[in-house]
Amino acid sequence: MKKYILSFLTMFTLSHAGLVNAIAIIINDTPITLYDIDEKMQTHNILKEQAVDNIIDETLYKQELKNKNITVDIFDIDTHIEKLAAQNSMSILQFKSLVRQQQNYELFVQQVKKQLLHKKLIEKIAKGKLKLANEDDMKIFYENNKNQFKNHDTIEVTAYVSKNKALLNKLKTNPMMRDENIIVQNIILKQNELTPQVKYILNSTNKQEFSVIFAQNKNYNMFYVIDKKDIQTISYKDAKDTIFNQIMKKREQNYLKEYFETLKITANIQVLR
Repeated sequence: MKKYILSFLTMFTLSHAGLVNAIAIIINDTPITLYDIDEKMQTHNILKEQAVDNIIDETLYKQELKNKNITVDIFDIDTHIEKLAAQNSMSILQFKSLVRQQQNYELFVQQVKKQLLHKKLIEKIAKGKLKLANEDDMKIFYENNKNQFKNHDTIEVTAYVSKNKALLNKLKTNPMMRDENIIVQNIILKQNELTPQVKYILNSTNKQEFSVIFAQNKNYNMFYVIDKKDIQTISYKDAKDTIFNQIMKKREQNYLKEYFETLKITANIQVLR
């Protein structure tokens, strides 16, 4: 009897495994299993219909990258990181160091790769098909979105300095903590007096929040932003490049959405289960 039960359980397990790995959808010859769908549902906490829709979109996107022979190598990534560093008035070493202090650097590189693949795809399929933003477009955008082009000239902070990074991390979770190994100072900072690294960090930190912990002058540093004052409006002339990029990014997104909606309609999608 025991052997029969074990045999039955084994058969059931194999049968269940086979069902889980069974092909549910075929998208232009790319098989999608029930496991793929279930994993998407669990990872993003979404319903099956939404998971299937997301998988179809992602699969068509990957297929299009392959069909268009679009790739990104380490040289593309390094060039992009050099540009990011230059835009923030930092050396490559300073920028990479700052990124490493804020997040996993390998994950950052993977994100850069995804962005570059996306950019290359847009350039390939939308080249010559998008209307470039003109002076009128940019002026209208500036007038309608002036809140995006404001900076706080004065930033009031509490600065924390320590040789021990763990202490600053502990302070984040317990702001009332006091330790003789942490130097604390309330200071008022001006944008034009900040180093590029500190400017980048403070402008990325909201009021009443702690900044990331960063290394400087052989110490670990952290700010708590108390307030940001003296709003300065960035002139239209200084904002033009940013405005142009934002308008074109929106137009690219709209074009890409329509492109893939058409691709989805014409794709050979077979639903098996």
